[in-house]
Amino acid sequence: MASTDTATTVRKDDLAGLEAGLDALDAVELRRTPVREVLLKKVLPPSLAVLLVLAVWQLLVSAKVTEETKLPAPSAVWDGLADMWLQGTLLDVIWTSVSRGLSGFLLALAIGTPLGLLVARVKFVRAAIGPILSGLQSLPSVAWVPPAVLWFGLNDAMMYTVILLGAVPSIANGLVSGVDQVPPLFLRAGRTLGATGLKGTWHVVLPAALPGYLAGLKQGWAFSWRSLMAAEIIASSPDLGLGLGQLLENGRNNIDLPGVFLAILLILVVGIAIDLLIFSPLERWVLRSRGLLVK
Repeated sequence: MASTDTATTVRKDDLAGLEAGLDALDAVELRRTPVREVLLKKVLPPSLAVLLVLAVWQLLVSAKVTEETKLPAPSAVWDGLADMWLQGTLLDVIWTSVSRGLSGFLLALAIGTPLGLLVARVKFVRAAIGPILSGLQSLPSVAWVPPAVLWFGLNDAMMYTVILLGAVPSIANGLVSGVDQVPPLFLRAGRTLGATGLKGTWHVVLPAALPGYLAGLKQGWAFSWRSLMAAEIIASSPDLGLGLGQLLENGRNNIDLPGVFLAILLILVVGIAIDLLIFSPLERWVLRSRGLLVK
């Protein structure tokens, strides 16, 4: 009798220990990251990288490895930036391109999302236009600029057409890839609970496909931005306003290499800023909601 009681007590202790271990696994320690840690891990590395690039750039200029007309000094590029700021044109030029890029991307998002769902869920549609979407994604966006100019002329409609043809296939293919990676068990569980049709798509398919969809959105923005820059460089017109692409082309036409470098750096900075301000927080939220990111 005593041995039986002892065995029962041991089993209870084992179960209690197992339950405590599972609770410890489920418990995620949430704490606010100190500002010092954020600065060391997030701000310091890219800052050092930028400083290193500037140091190498200045070293090459000081060593006169090439003519100044081919490699301007960082100070010359900075002077151009300061001039645009003092003239009040810097923010206008940036906003002209950013507003076009974001508007075109949102329009591509509205078209590419239902298109991707249709291709992913309907076998006939996938067989019919799936290869076309893949081909369009691999087609350089600059190839669409000449026909878009002939179709619409030099106006914003031409710009948005080029953006859509570059971004929609990437967004659609990203969503298709995400849906293909949804475990069949999720779909069966959703059907068992009554989540079928549009309800199942909204509550089961889209949340499960979110990582692949988000990757498609990031690629779609990259294609939108590159498509817009190609259109602005090739199809310059006073009616279109002065964007970053036109600024780059004006620098080339005026043989103003510091202006060319300035336009390239602004295009790069805007692309990085959009990623850091929009897509990186979204990516962290998705990872954190799946327990893949603690901090």
